[in-house]
Amino acid sequence: MTRAALQTALYARLANYAPLSALADAVYDHVPQDAAFPYVQVGEIDGTEWDTDTSLGSDDTVTIHVWSRYRGRLETHQIQDAIYGALHRHALAVDGAHVVTVEFEFADSLLDPDGLTRHGVQRFRVLLNQE
Repeated sequence: MTRAALQTALYARLANYAPLSALADAVYDHVPQDAAFPYVQVGEIDGTEWDTDTSLGSDDTVTIHVWSRYRGRLETHQIQDAIYGALHRHALAVDGAHVVTVEFEFADSLLDPDGLTRHGVQRFRVLLNQE
């Protein structure tokens, strides 16, 4: 099972989720230099083995980033709410795997050192069984 398949599924879900598209300019893996704010980035995926006697699986932690230049936290929180709606307990379609669950773990929003950019961070836990 590859993290690439999980990343592809996450990107597809977020990029095609209408409530999120209405709030964020784009969803990226690699953010271009000229990206318009606000945008979402599919970030780090860290995984560990989650095998049983009869199947192979993984327990993955996924980080999703929100970047905004809105003065205040409202826009970041609205986008994070849409990401929650897109992913939490959603039956994500991952090639070569059965998604057992997608669970929200935490969200935070920080002001970057530039004093202008709001950085929202969310983490989700994804349990997968290989098909």
